[in-house]
Amino acid sequence: MSAASFARPASAKAGKPRAEKVLIDGVKVIPLKQIVDERGKVMHMLKATDPHFTTFGEIYFSCAWPGTVKAWHIHQSMTLNNAVLSGRAKLVLYDLREASPTKGQLQEIFLGEDNYVLVQIPPGIANGYKAYGDTLTILANCATEPHDPAEILYIDPAGGDIAYDWGLRHG
Repeated sequence: MSAASFARPASAKAGKPRAEKVLIDGVKVIPLKQIVDERGKVMHMLKATDPHFTTFGEIYFSCAWPGTVKAWHIHQSMTLNNAVLSGRAKLVLYDLREASPTKGQLQEIFLGEDNYVLVQIPPGIANGYKAYGDTLTILANCATEPHDPAEILYIDPAGGDIAYDWGLRHG
């Protein structure tokens, strides 16, 4: 399967899809615990006893300067577990799965220092993020599989295949 095989739905061709408050089918947004005291804090992310934990493949950290867009990525078999440890990110999801009841749905999630959550993203959903604020953003991903270049597909965030404007919206 190639990135080119993911065509926009008819509704996206006519105009820009709107971000909805409804979650894309299978996406979970889980509030995370922080233990804060005068020395600093402990930030929980994911443990084997969590009900949403499936398996461990690898953990890595994606870092981005403010204004940077890292998109679009589509994993064919890997589930992502994203949390922003430092900074802020606008995580954008677009459902490309043929059999999904939310195919063609766009979802924005703002996460980071103001909203410390875990976002679990199943395979087949195009995803990417834009760092915002005034500091380096550090996004952690605890993936269910080790990285495999043959498993991931890429779509140019400015190419128009997914009708989404990464620019700042006022108002």
